[in-house]
Amino acid sequence: MSQTKFHVKKGDLVEVITGAHKGSQGTVMQVLPKKAHVLIEGVRMIKKATKPTQDRPQGGILEREGPLHISNVKLVDKKK
Repeated sequence: MSQTKFHVKKGDLVEVITGAHKGSQGTVMQVLPKKAHVLIEGVRMIKKATKPTQDRPQGGILEREGPLHISNVKLVDKKK
């Protein structure tokens, strides 16, 4: 079983080069290798409805980062 090597990793500063969020910069929070996606801090914020749980008895709407395909980002600065 071979692993795919990507040009970015967690902690790198990247810039979005295509799509609706073109020009946005942020640090990589997580790389999802099975789908070739990345989560970038502060980019592509989506709203997710949640059901009530013990932690959140009211439920509600959470705002979090959505995934972007790894080919749509370029490396700006490596992890320090």
